[in-house]
Amino acid sequence: MFQLLKSSRIKRALRAKDISQALGIDQSLISKFENGTRLPTKDQVIKLAVLLEIPEETLIVAWLKQRILNDVLEFPFAKEALEQVQEELAEYALQSEPLLPEMSAMLTKIDQLRSTLVHSRNNENSRILQALETEYTFESNRIEGNTLSLQETELVINQGLTISGKTMQEHLEAINHTDAIAFIKQLAKRRTRITERDLLQIHNLILRGISQTDAGRYRTVQVMIGGSKHNPPNHYQLREAMDDFFRWYNKEFNRMHPVLFAAEAHLRLVSIHPFIDGNGRTSRLLMNLHLLQNGYCIANLKGDNTSRLNYYKALEEARSNGNTDAFRNLIVQHALTAMERMAAFY
Repeated sequence: MFQLLKSSRIKRALRAKDISQALGIDQSLISKFENGTRLPTKDQVIKLAVLLEIPEETLIVAWLKQRILNDVLEFPFAKEALEQVQEELAEYALQSEPLLPEMSAMLTKIDQLRSTLVHSRNNENSRILQALETEYTFESNRIEGNTLSLQETELVINQGLTISGKTMQEHLEAINHTDAIAFIKQLAKRRTRITERDLLQIHNLILRGISQTDAGRYRTVQVMIGGSKHNPPNHYQLREAMDDFFRWYNKEFNRMHPVLFAAEAHLRLVSIHPFIDGNGRTSRLLMNLHLLQNGYCIANLKGDNTSRLNYYKALEEARSNGNTDAFRNLIVQHALTAMERMAAFY
């Protein structure tokens, strides 16, 4: 990998100082990257791919190869561990469903846009981000029946105004969702698996001041989902269902494409329906947390009647018939739209 970095830098007549300034790191680290005494982080690899005009896949593969080799040389039983990993990967490949060509093409486009945005997003416009996050709050709440308009949502959360004719709950839903976005952005910086405590905190923020007895707590009664044939687990089955969810989450965290993993996490959590209220918003926030962790933009599902109906139809198809194609395709389309929209600003 280090030869590739150095040769690409020289080919483009760039100094180590130029690279270090672009990455915001000490110049000495560039020399260590190029002589093989230090490996860059994943984020640095993605930025280097853009700066040095190296295909992202090429550089990440070289980086992963070097990481694996370093571990094999360092640990006495690494070879045996590597053989077991290869066996598990072979088994996983057999279980994985092939992606439809159009979905594969969309994911490729999303990843290309992410690579393009990595450098430009170092200078993100806070006003643009605030507007997009306000829109996300508006749409996510609108899916659940909140009647605040986009402009009214902006006035409530950014101006602190009270809208005549709107309920206190609708005001709190806007404020709470904005705070929940801020919280998942903080979690995303960790780039690590979330815990059950994190998930409950997201939900607590959603229902804060609306239902204190239910905020951040699993339901203790059975519920039904209106208009759906799907029956969520009984309340006494929730502990086992959530344990299964987190086992799946921790096992598959780095084994699926991030956008598909985000969609699947969304689907699984909302199908368990672990809370009395706020399941949809919490599931969409969990989805977007994973997208943010991996360098993507927030995927904003729309709340107008047609979009909401398409969302519910895709959920129903996945939960009742086990066919997740429509739901995954819906999420991937929205992720692509979000990336294209963000790219238009830079």
